[in-house]
Amino acid sequence: MTSDATVVVDVRGVITGWSEGARRLTGYAAAEVFGRPAGALLAGGAPGETWRALEEGGGTVAVRRRDGRRVELAARACPLLGEHGERLGFVVTVAPDDQGRLIGEAAFQQASVSMSVFDTEQRYLRANGTACRVMGMAEAELRDRFFLDMSENAEHSRGFLRHLREVVETGAPVHYESYTRAPSGMREHAWNTEMWPVRDTSGRLLGTALAAFDSSEQHWARQRLAILNEAATAIGTTLDVVHTARELAELVVPRLADFVSVDLLDSVLQGDEPVVGPVGADVVMRRVAHHSRSPGVPEAAIDLGAADVYPPFSPPARALATGRAVLTGVGEPGLDTWIARHDERSAKLRETDAADFSMMAVPLVARGTTLGVAVFVRQLTPQHPDPFDRDDVSLAQELASRAAVCVDNARRYTRERTTALALQRSLLPRAMTAQAAVEFASRYLPARSQAGVGGDWFDVIPLSGTRVALVVGDVVGHGIHASVTMGRLRTAVWTLADVDLPPDELLTHLDDLVGHLATEEGSVGGEIGATCLYAVYDPVSRRCTIASAGHPPPVTLFPDGTVEVVEVAAGPLLGVGGLPFEATELVLPEGTVLALYTDGLVEARDLDVDAGTAALGTALTAPAATLEDVCDNVLKTLLPDRADDAPDDVALLLARTRALDTGQVAVWDLPSDPAVVATVRQYATERLTEWGLDEASFVTELVVSELVTNAIRYGGAPIQLRLIRDRSLICEVSDASSTSPHMRRARVYDEGGRGLLLVAQLTDRWGSRPSGSGKTIWAEQALPVEPASFDGLFA
Repeated sequence: MTSDATVVVDVRGVITGWSEGARRLTGYAAAEVFGRPAGALLAGGAPGETWRALEEGGGTVAVRRRDGRRVELAARACPLLGEHGERLGFVVTVAPDDQGRLIGEAAFQQASVSMSVFDTEQRYLRANGTACRVMGMAEAELRDRFFLDMSENAEHSRGFLRHLREVVETGAPVHYESYTRAPSGMREHAWNTEMWPVRDTSGRLLGTALAAFDSSEQHWARQRLAILNEAATAIGTTLDVVHTARELAELVVPRLADFVSVDLLDSVLQGDEPVVGPVGADVVMRRVAHHSRSPGVPEAAIDLGAADVYPPFSPPARALATGRAVLTGVGEPGLDTWIARHDERSAKLRETDAADFSMMAVPLVARGTTLGVAVFVRQLTPQHPDPFDRDDVSLAQELASRAAVCVDNARRYTRERTTALALQRSLLPRAMTAQAAVEFASRYLPARSQAGVGGDWFDVIPLSGTRVALVVGDVVGHGIHASVTMGRLRTAVWTLADVDLPPDELLTHLDDLVGHLATEEGSVGGEIGATCLYAVYDPVSRRCTIASAGHPPPVTLFPDGTVEVVEVAAGPLLGVGGLPFEATELVLPEGTVLALYTDGLVEARDLDVDAGTAALGTALTAPAATLEDVCDNVLKTLLPDRADDAPDDVALLLARTRALDTGQVAVWDLPSDPAVVATVRQYATERLTEWGLDEASFVTELVVSELVTNAIRYGGAPIQLRLIRDRSLICEVSDASSTSPHMRRARVYDEGGRGLLLVAQLTDRWGSRPSGSGKTIWAEQALPVEPASFDGLFA
């Protein structure tokens, strides 16, 4: 809104004073109006009559702006008196028409958000209609009252008051979020409040204004999203049916429900194949988990481990029969009849005084197989009057679906462990290829029970670029079936590692393979279950990338003596399918010991997993001269008296990281310009001279030239050349293309097509691997053998 203006007019009607506001309002500068009759600016009406009307109480005048536009202005004239009371003229105060201010006042009063104004002592000055409804009283009752006198003396009210005072103290706006009941009622709301200082034209602080938005819907949407995010890591942390059901119940109480129970079919608990599709008629289920916001779970009518019969009209049975969630509440015939006919439930209802409640019965279905049902109950009170709605049903279905998959995973895992045949130790690696990235030691102890040895395995696989892959896995079960499966998986890991896939992608392909194996062998041995942990360590960057398929996380011993369990996403078992694997990347200082193991090491009969993992960390820190001694210390600590009927085999792989010195690696970032090839050859030759490898210069120049030229011609920027001097000389060229190279036979008159063939002939090995958004082509050549000394020839 345009600011007020002041004009001084003498008794003759001539303008003698002109404010800046008058200039902004009319467009006339002071020099243009000084000495002119004021009536010349009026768009109509006699000047004398206008001044008298304004002097009597003010009014509206029509003014002609400098640009010719006519504008209606609210004005008031005050007489200007001399020393003896004589009239010297008028002081005219002019403002835009009051209509704008009236609209502003109406907008304040009719705003859909709660708006209030406080003085500097946090007393109410103004409150619009919405604020009055929230507070439950009229504006006149609120005015001049201290805020806490009108609100509940609770933490949220004191926090609100602190923020009001902060605005006064700092003169800066603040944001405040709260979840509380409004004074006018008992229903809880989420509030998003913006507070800002109110100042006069001189900048003096007058008070604080605020606008409070009811963000309850957004609050609950965020809460639902938070529960779903937590469910991804909180449900299914172990391959145990009962524990998974307990995780579901504990996750949703009290954020979604006041009481939750999880009942499963007996076939699920026994590891058998449950019924495929909906379940009808009377259903017998066993209580495996329940949880309540009240201590002692007073709502539970069925004890843990006990079975109960659910008639067809009960909400849980209806959910199983239809395969869909059932939303119900007090007054619904099926629910009332079910409770009335069940003595224990009727008694619990009377004991807990739960006169009104809302209920959801959600089936647990995984891969089309019905496993059980989860029941969610919310007590309805004046403080919490909202029953479950469709959004709550969608959330419960999503949580139940995730829990069902985890339960089914556990069921499949248990079945495989109890029905598989045997593992043959002869399929384990007996010798490992030389590499320089890690120093390693290993141990394998077969199970001694009548079921036979299991399917544990481990490997150390050299990769391109001096990297190394560390693998440990466990095929579910024992005997020949597990042995054959372990051998297939170990071969598959070697094949996939040779393609240089990232750990999470490798496990995805391995998961697909296990699924195919299960399909092939379904008629003779049932399904296949396995866990695997795959880690890739790069001694150049000292980074280790780890992905797990349901396998225990590795334990690290750092050079300073600290021990940590690596936080790796557990991932699903191999063969489950349909669920992603996640990779975790960490930087390992040189000399870090990485311990990979199977669950038989930490799940001894007198230790749980947490205690076993802690004992492993303690054993790693014991004094030892070599890694072999560290292996012995671990086995002595965790398996001091291994019984002859030990139920599971044990695999342990320890790897101490090494790091390449910066002087062993040379890196150049190159432009996508063919002219750079000659310069790159010179760079490579100079570096080989520094390394004392002049004999390798000829071959290296050709390899570098061919690979860089191909990258420029077919790949594109960014392009990078890296030379690594280790046990061999490695040349790597990275570019932005993800297309893998291949050799082809060049025709007689072709100008190209011979580069990779030349590289393959001149080097010991070559290949390519994915590299971020592109690829890396690498080639290795053996280092020249140093000639024997003169004395050595005649020794």
